[in-house]
Amino acid sequence: MRALYKIALLVVVASVFTACFDKSAPNYQYFPNMYEPISYETYGESSAFNNGKEGQLPAEGSIPRGFTPYEYENSNEGYELAKANLESPLDSASIDLPRAKELYTIYCAICHGDKGDGKGNLVKREKFLGVPNYKDRVITEGSVFHVVTYGLNSMGSHANQLSQEERWQVAHYVLKLRSEL
Repeated sequence: MRALYKIALLVVVASVFTACFDKSAPNYQYFPNMYEPISYETYGESSAFNNGKEGQLPAEGSIPRGFTPYEYENSNEGYELAKANLESPLDSASIDLPRAKELYTIYCAICHGDKGDGKGNLVKREKFLGVPNYKDRVITEGSVFHVVTYGLNSMGSHANQLSQEERWQVAHYVLKLRSEL
C-alpha cells in the first residue's frame, strides 16, 4: 500500500509541474533572444544601418584581404603601358609549368589552340574568327597578363576565374608556347 501512495504522490507532483507549462511561451528563458529572434524581411528597410535602406559600405579606399590592386587601366594606353613596363612578380622557382599548362588548357586552348596557333575547337567550328596566332603578335608577359585580366576584342576577362598568381602562370606559359612556334 505504501508503494501505491508513493506512485500517486509522484503522479500528483508531476502533474503540478507540467500543468502550467506552455510550449509556445516557456516560463523561464536563459537567453530570450535565442528563442524569439527578431526577423527581418529580405532586402527590407532596417534601422540597423545608418541610412536605413542599404547595408554598410566598405570604408573608402579599403582593399579586400588577399587582393592586390592592378594599376593599369582598361584602355589602349593601359595595354601599351602594361606591355612596356609590367613584369611578372613570380621568380623562376615559383612558376609551375604543369599547372600553367593545365590552366591554359582549361581557359585558353578552346579558342587559341593547344599550341597557341589560334586554331582551337571554337575557331575550327567557326564560332569565333580572327583569333591570333601568338607568333604573329608582338607580346610581352605584361601584355598577356593585361589581356587576361581585362579581355580584348572578342575575348572576355578571366580575372574572376583566375587569381593574379594564376594569370601570371598563364602569361608565362603563353610566352613559352610563342617561343616554340
